[in-house]
Amino acid sequence: MKRAPLLALVIVAAAAVGGGVLVASALSGGTGPNAGASTSPGASGQLPGGTGHGGSGAPGGSAGPTAAGSGGTGAGGTGAGGPSSSPAASSPAASPSAAPASAAPTPSPRPLLVPAPLTGRLVAPAIAARHPIAVMIDDLAPARPQSGFSAASIVWQAPAEGGIPRYMMIFQDTDPGAVGPVRSSRYYFIAWAAEWRAAYAHAGGSPQALSTLAAQGHGQLVYNLEGLDYGPPQFIRITSRFAPHNLYTSGTELRLLARAAGATTTPPTQVWQFAPDVPLAQRPTGGHIQVLYPANRIDYAYDRATNTYLRSVSWGQPETDAATGKRVAPKNVVIMLMYFGPLNDGQPAKGRLEATVVGSGPAWIATNGRTIKGTWVKKSLTSPTIFRNSDGRPVTFTIGQTFIQVLPYGSSITIADGKLPPAPRPNLRTGPRMIAR
Repeated sequence: MKRAPLLALVIVAAAAVGGGVLVASALSGGTGPNAGASTSPGASGQLPGGTGHGGSGAPGGSAGPTAAGSGGTGAGGTGAGGPSSSPAASSPAASPSAAPASAAPTPSPRPLLVPAPLTGRLVAPAIAARHPIAVMIDDLAPARPQSGFSAASIVWQAPAEGGIPRYMMIFQDTDPGAVGPVRSSRYYFIAWAAEWRAAYAHAGGSPQALSTLAAQGHGQLVYNLEGLDYGPPQFIRITSRFAPHNLYTSGTELRLLARAAGATTTPPTQVWQFAPDVPLAQRPTGGHIQVLYPANRIDYAYDRATNTYLRSVSWGQPETDAATGKRVAPKNVVIMLMYFGPLNDGQPAKGRLEATVVGSGPAWIATNGRTIKGTWVKKSLTSPTIFRNSDGRPVTFTIGQTFIQVLPYGSSITIADGKLPPAPRPNLRTGPRMIAR
């Protein structure tokens, strides 16, 4: 039988002869984990990430000390450094020295990242401090597919007149390219935008909403960005759709308008709790949520692999972002019920609504493939909407985008969570086989 080479002995010997060489071979040239660049969402969609742990290993030391002295060359022969014939002729012994060790390179500092207040994503501090921008979005059939969903941190959807719901997209850690169609304001959407004192983009509005914006749209509740007061390039009407379903803007223009309106003062504060995705083994297979508005049915199908909820609209049509082509798939879905009734604005034929946005009511919170029943609470017009579990504690969302479906009491809601797949059975044939004799 051949014996394994005495590798350990060779290494020990090498260490004894030239320990510096051994150190160099052990430390130099290695790159630690995460050495590649990472990306985080930012103002243009991405921020350059930092170099990961490890970097380049420290180079080793020198090959070891030089010989202790030089043998003499006098008449006494070439021995091991015997006395010379004359003291003046003798050479002083060379003093021991070592080659200076090369300095370890300074690792590149990793950029400081902090949680974005509306999503929990790790971003640069400057991104986390950006002012939220809310945009009212059309949901009539000619407005679909809309643009901007992929970049939104939070998306609210609630009823408007005629049974047609309306969206409000809130952008914070990622600004959109194109966003629209931009539509008119309603008072209860202002109340949700006021939770962040957001820059609030819209195109007209109900009398109640417009009077509120005129009185408190200078930072008291929101920063009013009336789209009808601007022309190109801030707001443009595209030619591929007909009015009023064709008014669009962009994240770049909205950010400029927000600064001009004064929405640059206080950085937003995180009010919800976030946590990373649960491991795959803890995610169920299947699961479905459905909510019904008179003019639109919304479906969410839980996707275990991505830990997202694939969204469909218009009675089963997969929803995509027209600006990016990406499937709309939030990490969190919230359903909340509240009272809606006719708005007494002197124009009953318009059928406008008002809602009890301040108060509390039932809510269902879906994340990581599981849904719990809890409550929503909003204590004032500018207070955040907080979601609590059955024990009264704030729920924890998964890091990422949240969709909030607001419906009146009595609405049709269907929730069916999936089931955890069975644990894999151990393969009894993988071990050594026993042969009976």
